[in-house]
Amino acid sequence: MTAVHAGADAPDFTLTDQNGTPQTLSKYHGKWVLLYFYPKDDTPGCTKEACAIRDSYPDFKKLGITVLGVSTDDEESHKKFAAKYELPFTLLADPDKHVVTAYGVYGKKKFAGHEYVGTSRTSFLIDPTGKIAKVYESVQPEIHADEVLRDLPIFAN
Repeated sequence: MTAVHAGADAPDFTLTDQNGTPQTLSKYHGKWVLLYFYPKDDTPGCTKEACAIRDSYPDFKKLGITVLGVSTDDEESHKKFAAKYELPFTLLADPDKHVVTAYGVYGKKKFAGHEYVGTSRTSFLIDPTGKIAKVYESVQPEIHADEVLRDLPIFAN
């Protein structure tokens, strides 16, 4: 369960992107933002999700949605991942785990019967006033981009 729920203010933060440029969430007030958290660069599920968003990116732009991906990987890892898959959106580095913790997406997980600590694949659709319009938990990488694009008109009206 995430710490941030629909209707709440999106916690503000500043993280560096894949180019080392600081990005602050509040700078995007006035725009829709898809803030998506993912476990690790260049892994199968994360690559599927990023490439699905990349392939739908013209539709995100047309609807005025800013896409920000966040993982605990560092800037260099993000830079390689973005270049390898030609990702046109911003990836934010959270190696100190401040933002994944603030959003409640970092914690115990289970995979193949093993328990470990990591980032859950969770996204937040943030409205132009900085409020969480929708939380997407247990995201399915291949269909997530389409799901968000389908939902936006519901929330934008």
